Amino acid sequence: PEMSNVIDYFKVLTRLRHDLPYDIDGMVAKVDEFSLQDRLGNKSRAPRWAIARKFPATQSTTKLLDVEFQVGRTGAITPVAVLEPVEIDGATVSRATLHNQDEIKRKDLHVGDSVLVQRAGDVIPEVVKALTNLRTGSECQIAMPTHCPACNSLLTKPEGEAVTRCVNGICPAQQLRTLAHYTSKAGLDIEGLGAKYIEQLFDLGMIQTIPDIYMLRHDLLKDLEGWGDKSADNVLAAIEQAKTPNLSQFLAALGIRFIGEISAQLLEQHFRSLATLQSADKEELLDIDGIGEQAAESLISYLQSEQVTLMLDKLHELGVNPAVAEVSATGLPLEGAVIVFTGTLLQLSRDEAKKLVKDCGGQIASSVTKKVTHVVAGEKAGSKLRKATDLGKIILSEAEFLSLTQGDSI
Repeated sequence: PEMSNVIDYFKVLTRLRHDLPYDIDGMVAKVDEFSLQDRLGNKSRAPRWAIARKFPATQSTTKLLDVEFQVGRTGAITPVAVLEPVEIDGATVSRATLHNQDEIKRKDLHVGDSVLVQRAGDVIPEVVKALTNLRTGSECQIAMPTHCPACNSLLTKPEGEAVTRCVNGICPAQQLRTLAHYTSKAGLDIEGLGAKYIEQLFDLGMIQTIPDIYMLRHDLLKDLEGWGDKSADNVLAAIEQAKTPNLSQFLAALGIRFIGEISAQLLEQHFRSLATLQSADKEELLDIDGIGEQAAESLISYLQSEQVTLMLDKLHELGVNPAVAEVSATGLPLEGAVIVFTGTLLQLSRDEAKKLVKDCGGQIASSVTKKVTHVVAGEKAGSKLRKATDLGKIILSEAEFLSLTQGDSI
């Protein structure tokens, strides 16, 4: 068939998808002749004889009933739309982030508006726009708060930023999210202490700061709702294991603004101990390739805070000793490798793949630069793959990457 027929069928399927007895989110068109497939061949990560396209997001109309303001881990104030519940693709949508004040102004949103809502990528609820032609005159402008909704401190809007922030270091909302981040998979991954249980312990006053986690007791945990002897034992054992994290893992878990997983690895490689890092100045931080002005200033400000100094001292007293991972004398399979992932992996999650790289002595990078040695390309790899190809980097499939971690040559 002509390409126009394929496009027409895509449009038909877009209309029919909701009447099917199963969920679909797109269509794949293939050249249906093996000899032609062989002639067309393959690109680095996809066949030339097939193409995949997702359907446009399903949209529905609902009412913007209210706007609530959430306080994030770093004090960012995020407006959240409270919506009249509406079903989209089998899921009920009643809330959606509005991101920041600039986004609200750009979309000209008012409380009481009829709004168009979709699930971006068929997953994340999103307010697309206000239906201004349906306004009655009773709608109200959305006013950003001047004071923190959690601690009532005066909010600030740093120059050049779209986000309003609470800068109160002891804001309870920030404390809760800091604790949840510390124990999460992005932090120390303390099994059994997910966000729900952290919130429970926080609301009960059992934990307020990170050191409090290491002072939890079996006799207090076992009788809590949803716990028990075994749960308490397991959590305390996991907390004990979390006393000796890698320095980079510990730094990322603290939730310091602008210090993520990659920056934390760079700091670990350069300073090798928390004590050495604490005595570093801004110039020394800026000498590290990959640490910029914002990250350096944020880290210095964080480490010089009296509150943070007391917290780190208390953690040391409690036996928390972040260390640099030892490198095997015989060498590790990815030692010296700097790896970027792009696309979707099929056998590993992205977090599992990153951990495997670190366990095998390699480093992770978030973008393709001259220092990158390998790019692992999964399904639907994008611009990183193109750049890596242009720069002549080694391109690995997921299977080749896994072989490399076993010490095999590629």
